[in-house]
Amino acid sequence: MKNKTNLILALAMLVTFSACSTGKTNETKPESDSTTLKTNAMTNKEKVVALLKAIETGAGEPVGYINPNKYIQHNLGVADGLAGFGAVLQALPKGSAKVNTIRAFQDGDFVFAHTDYNFFGPKIGFDIFRFENGLIVEHWDNLQETPAKSNPSGHTMIDGVTEIKDLDKTATNKSLVKNFVEDILVNGNMEKLAGYFDGDNYIQHNPQIPDKLSGLGATLEALGKQGIFLKYDKVHKVLGEGNYVLVVSEGHFGKAYNAFYDLFRVENGKIAEHWDVIEPIPAKENWKNANGKF
Repeated sequence: MKNKTNLILALAMLVTFSACSTGKTNETKPESDSTTLKTNAMTNKEKVVALLKAIETGAGEPVGYINPNKYIQHNLGVADGLAGFGAVLQALPKGSAKVNTIRAFQDGDFVFAHTDYNFFGPKIGFDIFRFENGLIVEHWDNLQETPAKSNPSGHTMIDGVTEIKDLDKTATNKSLVKNFVEDILVNGNMEKLAGYFDGDNYIQHNPQIPDKLSGLGATLEALGKQGIFLKYDKVHKVLGEGNYVLVVSEGHFGKAYNAFYDLFRVENGKIAEHWDVIEPIPAKENWKNANGKF
């Protein structure tokens, strides 16, 4: 694996450019025509995949997909702006990072990705990037340590269907999934649960829960008997492309206050598959930026 020096240097150069751009000089240096054409030809989804991979490879060019004057960071363990991003990369042990983006989606100015990381240890993550004028200006994420073994049905947190289809049904699928989360996870209207599924057909990638709707019900019942309850308090984002919908929420799982990122695959108007990442929200005094998790 290449040394990340090039990427960190590129970050430093961009931060320097940002500082200089506020000065009094009117002198500017135009971008290379070839670089501009290449960037313009890429989709925002392709830019995100390339930027995430650069954490592993050390490639400097993808950092140019970030607006150097405006990069709002919502990972509470990272300082704001490009400087905060660069500091985290510098802290990574040399040669340790691995990045494999399994799924990537675009919804308007937002791109969200489902990625298998080795980033200060093995993790599964969802990242959301917001674009303005073709450049990234804002980032949210949720990370969870990769389990040592598969779930009770033999699934990992990342395997399963990857094909994006039904693009004409994006809005309908987003509405379906949002209603499911609000009805069941926020408001606890369990009598509506079965209506969102095709009988017992349901593929589950949560590390603790088996397949089938009956498996979900049995697990929640068992946790309840132990005094461990799952309660979503608020939905913050609903993003989708075709048959996939990502819902970003906050709430309680047991005593911990968490951010929940849930990815659903919809098939024939019913929820067919689910992946999630759950991350505790740190106490505010431990935040490294003031932007908030959501």
